Amino acid sequence: MKRVLLTAVAVFGFAFANAQDATIKAGVHVGMPMGDIKDLTTLNVGADFTYLWEVADSFKAGFSTGITAYLPKEQEFSYPSFDLATFTFTTVTEKVKGDTVLFLPVTGSAEYSFTENIFVGADLGYAVGLAPDGVEGGLLYQPKLGYQTEKIALTLGYKAISQEGGSYSSVNLGFGYKF
Repeated sequence: MKRVLLTAVAVFGFAFANAQDATIKAGVHVGMPMGDIKDLTTLNVGADFTYLWEVADSFKAGFSTGITAYLPKEQEFSYPSFDLATFTFTTVTEKVKGDTVLFLPVTGSAEYSFTENIFVGADLGYAVGLAPDGVEGGLLYQPKLGYQTEKIALTLGYKAISQEGGSYSSVNLGFGYKF
């Protein structure tokens, strides 16, 4: 974990030192969980930071990071119980809420602008599992479509964090402010 953080600090330091013609975006996202986790989570929320350099006309590339959280649903569990006092079987039902699952995405990011306002983009990298203990990281990919002005960007995207045996995925809406 220390190596990941030190690498991120080094990349950010290099990026800020070479800030000519760069786009810096800080924003938030909210999404609806899908696939393997839709029955276990209610919402995907997070904060994003993107740094892009102009590589060619209408094309930018760079990196992105932030934090993303999958909020748990309350689950209902039932199990049989035997009452020794009355010698009867009953069914006990309990509601249990799981843990919020946190990831730290570290990705390469690219955007292609069709017009001054409409763009497509993609993030590809790794999401480091932060919480709860034992959550594994995985390959993160996120295609997106966006609308932008000089100071804001709105995106619609599909985010997936692939792990062995399943994935965390969601359809997200994002808002970013450009510096």
